[in-house]
Formats: sequence, structure tokens, C-alpha cells
Amino acid sequence: MTEELRNKGEAAKQAAFSLAVADTDTKNNALLAIADALESRAEEILTANGRDIENAEEKGMRKAMLDHLALTRERISDIADGVRQVAALPDPIGEIIKMWKRPNGLMIGQKRVPMGVIAIIYEARPNVTADAAALCLKTSNAVILRGGSEAICSNAAIMRVMQDAAYEAGIPRGSMDIIEDTSRETAAELMKMNGYIDLLIPRGGAGLIRSVVENATVPVVETAAGNCHVYVDGECDVNIAESIVMNAKVSRPSVCNAAETLLVDEKIADKFLPHMFELLRDAGVEVRGCEKCRAIDPSVSAADKSDWETEYNDYILAVKVVGGIDEAIAHINKYNTKHSEAIVTSNYAHSQKFLNEVDAAAVYVNASTRFTDGFEFGFGAEIGISTQKMHARGPMGPEQLTSVKYVIYGDGQVR
Repeated sequence: MTEELRNKGEAAKQAAFSLAVADTDTKNNALLAIADALESRAEEILTANGRDIENAEEKGMRKAMLDHLALTRERISDIADGVRQVAALPDPIGEIIKMWKRPNGLMIGQKRVPMGVIAIIYEARPNVTADAAALCLKTSNAVILRGGSEAICSNAAIMRVMQDAAYEAGIPRGSMDIIEDTSRETAAELMKMNGYIDLLIPRGGAGLIRSVVENATVPVVETAAGNCHVYVDGECDVNIAESIVMNAKVSRPSVCNAAETLLVDEKIADKFLPHMFELLRDAGVEVRGCEKCRAIDPSVSAADKSDWETEYNDYILAVKVVGGIDEAIAHINKYNTKHSEAIVTSNYAHSQKFLNEVDAAAVYVNASTRFTDGFEFGFGAEIGISTQKMHARGPMGPEQLTSVKYVIYGDGQVR
């Protein structure tokens, strides 16, 4: 283990004990101070982000991923607003979830407590630095962040701003930190920091998440890539369907809740797809379709099995005509990453069937998959979108960053 990791791990572990008993007002005041500092020191953050953008362009980063990386004053204000929303949320720490009395008179309860030290490995999204640190502070968890090399200047600048504001507001030093060595070796060491790290959360593409899940010896919450689908049912409002597909694919194609595959009921394919293809092309989206799609529009590229499996994070959309809702659900459950799935329909029975049978963390009826986000769900921010089924699933807000402790009251009972 490198000296940097050991020092930061020891500092975080020590800080976690103090954070566990920090009062709500102290944490909330620190979060509000952080939000103000992010806005007042925006120029410092933007200058650092400019260096990251310049380096990324020199390395030929794709346009969609550059958007992932880029910050503006408006985006920094949005990040600050997210921190303020976190401050406004109820503090889950110390909550008694339930309490019951045993026949022997013992009172047994479950109390929410922090995880301790949370580590997060993530890729080129500077907003994750602020979101993760804010949520960990709210839930009395110390946090060690390890972002990707593409955003290291931005991440380090954001962390400096947050540390300065938080520590001045009374939060113990070591509560939040970032590893500036972005080598694979450092990431591999972080995955094995047993005794320092209580929970590791990977946030990024399929390769990163697979590496963490396969190699970590500390506990991991898996946040998967987003191979998300929109299914356009044979009974639907076509205008609503077009709007949802365009938003799900085009609004920010580089994010995990963007749609990667469009499924269309064969009953309306001839009516729906020609104009849909036109809209997608006008937006710069490359369409890769099945043979039925290509029969409708020969200019569509041929899709193969790999297209149904791929999270593009780009202006590419796979399209398949299906025989109805059963085939759509079967396709989704075979190829999806359990992230977010949507149906566009005016048939209530079909909507309920889709909600009941699709296996995913978030399932939508007549709405874009782009809403799978902690901010949109009212959490202020998120650590990631958990696609596993143990402990947490979906956007991970404050409650998902807690554990439980049993508290038992007696009056002299012995066994």
C-alpha cells in the first residue's frame, strides 16, 4: 500500500469516529458553506476543468464523453444546488427504524448508523466529486474518492473547495479526500484496503465495474452500466413516444440513463419508424436496426447481436421491431444491465405487465429513462445507480449509505 493511501485511509478512519456523532446542524451548515464556496470559487474550478478539456481533446476524446467532462458556471450552480438539497434532506443517522418488545421484557430496536469510510472509484464526471462527498457528509461517512485521469484537475479543485469550506465549518479533517494518483495500481490497492474501507462503490463503465467486482476484497455495491431500452407499444400516443425516445437518446447520450435500444411493436412500426428515423438522423444519431427496420428504411445500418448488448454512451441507437410486449420484455431481460427501462403505451394492462415483469432498478411508464437520477428522485444527489438487489437498488441517496445497529434495553435480564 502506498504512503498516500495509508495516510488518507488512517485519517478517514479516525475522522469517521468523530463524524458518527456529529450533530445535524453542524453537517448541514458545512454543506451550505460548501455550496456557497463552489459558486464563489467557480472560476478556480473552471480553470482546472479547462486543463482537463484541453488534455482530453488532445487525446481524441469523443464528443459525447467531452460533454460528460465539461463544466460551465451553470453546471457548477446546479452542483451547488444539489448540495443544498442534500442539506435540506432529513438526517437518517440515529433514526430508530423500528422497536419491539420480547416476552422476557427486552426492548430491541434498529438504529441507522453510518457505514464508516466509503471509497468511490469513478470516471470522467467531475460532478460526482461533489455529489459523493456531500452525501457522505450528510450521512456521517468519511469518503475517499479516486476519479479518472481525464478529470483529475477538476476533481482536485472541487475537493479543495469542499475541504476548505467543510473544515472551517467544524467537520473533522480527513473526512473527505481525493487520491490524485490515477494509476491503475493505486485503484487496485484501494480495492484491497481492508481495515480502512467499509464500503467501495464503483461508478463508471462496464469495464471499471467488472474490474472492481472481480478484484476488490472490501465490500462492494455494484453500480452497473446502463444498457437502457425504450419500448414503443402498439397502443400509444405517437407524439409522446417520439418525444420520449428523443429525450432518452439525445439529451445526454454519454450518461448511464440514456437509452441505447429502441424496441417497436410491429403493429405500428411502418407508421412510427420512418419519422422517428428522420428525427434521429437530424439529431446526428446513427441508427443500427434489425432486418425489419432496414426494410422500412434501407439507409439504416445493419445491427448484430453485439448492438443489443452495448452501452454506446454516444450518438448511436440500436432499433428492433418486435412482435409485441412479450417479445419486448424477453429482449430487455436478456440484454439489459438492470438499470432503467421504459414503455410508452396507452394500454393499462400492458403498462402493468411491463412494470411487473421487467427486471430493472427503475421501470417507467410514459416517461424518459433520463429521470433515473438522485437529484430527479428528490435525493439532492446520488452516489450511483445500484443495479444489484442486496442492501440498495436504484439511485443511492442518504438512506442507502447507512447500516443498522441493534440497540437493546433491559432491566437486568440474563440468559
